[in-house]
Amino acid sequence: MADQLGVSKTLVSLVLNGKGTERGISLKTQKRVMHLAKKLNYNPNQMARSLRLGSSKTIGLIVADISNIFFAQIARSIEDEAGKFGYSVMFMSSEEDAERERNMIQLLQDRCVDGLILATAFNERKDIQKLKEDEIPFVLIDRSIAGIKTNSVVVDNYKGAYDATKHLLNLNFRRIALIKITPDYLAPIQQRTNGYKDALRDGGVPVRNNLIREISFDNVKAEMQEQLKNLILEHSVQALFFLNNSLTVSGLEVINKLHLRIPQDIALVSFDDIDLFRFAYPPITAISQPLDDIGRKAVKLLLDDIKNPKKTKTQITLPVEMIVRRSCGAFLKRPDVLGKTGE
Repeated sequence: MADQLGVSKTLVSLVLNGKGTERGISLKTQKRVMHLAKKLNYNPNQMARSLRLGSSKTIGLIVADISNIFFAQIARSIEDEAGKFGYSVMFMSSEEDAERERNMIQLLQDRCVDGLILATAFNERKDIQKLKEDEIPFVLIDRSIAGIKTNSVVVDNYKGAYDATKHLLNLNFRRIALIKITPDYLAPIQQRTNGYKDALRDGGVPVRNNLIREISFDNVKAEMQEQLKNLILEHSVQALFFLNNSLTVSGLEVINKLHLRIPQDIALVSFDDIDLFRFAYPPITAISQPLDDIGRKAVKLLLDDIKNPKKTKTQITLPVEMIVRRSCGAFLKRPDVLGKTGE
């Protein structure tokens, strides 16, 4: 706020505390401060306290979609962990829109959050570089930006996708389709795609680009029906590998509409594991991510960065686990398949 007005934080604090006149601050300047404070919906007492103490005890969290169970669980973990240190969390959803995310970051800065945790939609290094240049403490979760060193907490996307594809190959599936979300420039999507392709090559199966399909973030249901009907009915795919939980759920709906049986007619694996997959019929084989650990470690990194901004940035990669269930076929007869036996 002080930067927007071109004045000092001390001046803003004095005005918000009602001490502007006695300190000789012009009425014109006082009106500018109060007008912006009202526009930004600031609580003057909290704002003044933040300026005095140099801390708002608030963290900003921006994810793609807070209604997605994947991000909701991470958000809950972040909120719980932050609360242990007296911090509250402001949640926002970018809808995978980089411009929307830029606006949200500015809004959170205006509200004097102490730092940010981002599942960023950015593809440009310049956006992340600006955060560094502005000396804003932040941690990237779920995805990172190549070529720029920041605090980050991600998972081993490549290995998870490699193992899932190899599992299907071990069950003698050869026509394995990959269903991924756009924008596909996001690091996790690229890493998972590479894991899928390398597992096929290592298994002696050619990569067929016509079996790799993209679904747009804002039109999942309609595009999923079109793509799966084409893959299953015209390309005779034997197995489907969905690259996140929302794609898997949408895919299950389409498979049901097509009156196909899992795994007799089509096998499938999901990258992401949610409670629904344990109780589906049949239960769904999935790559499980350590969501609580992601949240806890992100908060720890951020608080360390707030206290020690010059400290070397840390990149954490957490392992994933494949939970084998019945959506891939008669795995109980195959002791050599990867992963652990689930429901």
